[in-house]
Amino acid sequence: MSEPDVRLTAWVHGKVQGVGFRWWTRSRALELGLTGYAANQPDGRVLVVAQGPREAAERLLALLEGGEAWPSRPGRVDKVVADWSEPRERFEGFVER
Repeated sequence: MSEPDVRLTAWVHGKVQGVGFRWWTRSRALELGLTGYAANQPDGRVLVVAQGPREAAERLLALLEGGEAWPSRPGRVDKVVADWSEPRERFEGFVER
């Protein structure tokens, strides 16, 4: 029996707007089989909400934090604040908002 899906809510701080960061995040999330969205926030952060298998969500978080080498990650991430919970809604695919 597989583990239940999780919801990752991550607030990404740094130079992450206007540099292709949401597109990059969407691409990584889709590769990992996650659903959700990445959205610019008025204060300059990007909000990432991703749902799916915990292992895939943990991998996305590591990519967001820069813990895994990824040569073409756009922008500059200073900090990621993450929260884990149960999925609250159903998303179709992963989109940029």
